[in-house]
Amino acid sequence: MSLTHAIMTSLLEKPCTGAELARRFDKSLGYFWQATHQQIYRELGKMELSGLIAAHGMPTARGQQRQFAVLAAGRSELASWCAQEGALRPIKDALLVRMRAAAVLGATGGDTVDILTEMRRHMLLHGEVLARYEAIEAHDFPAGSPRSAADELQLAVVRAGIAYENSWLAWCHQALAALEAG
Repeated sequence: MSLTHAIMTSLLEKPCTGAELARRFDKSLGYFWQATHQQIYRELGKMELSGLIAAHGMPTARGQQRQFAVLAAGRSELASWCAQEGALRPIKDALLVRMRAAAVLGATGGDTVDILTEMRRHMLLHGEVLARYEAIEAHDFPAGSPRSAADELQLAVVRAGIAYENSWLAWCHQALAALEAG
């Protein structure tokens, strides 16, 4: 996946300024595709030069803000990208590397590292993300409410986040129990 496609998805939902996009990104697609505000602004410039999006001025008290919208070429690119096969994304998690490092340190030199504290902290963080996903599901997709195909796709994305967090928390509980028992 590329940042370009994530940005176009967000802009198709609602054209906005770069600042608005960065804030919205943090609260939606940012759960699945991380980018700094600086990366988003850089990408917006590239996308505009490529003819995928256009910026229009909006008068404000401080001058002119630029609101971005997806052009026909951008819609076409996004549709083409959606139809392509995607690569499986490998796990990239610093906690797992820390755990591996703690194991190697203990096995090779007897150094013990308290990794359990960091694991418990991550459990709390993942629990908070799970609660946010569940709140989104309850608010945006109440049980029994009629849903369009687009709603069902968005709900499936939220439920993927819920499943991921539940799976991560189950693994962490199991790993902590084994480590604390051993």
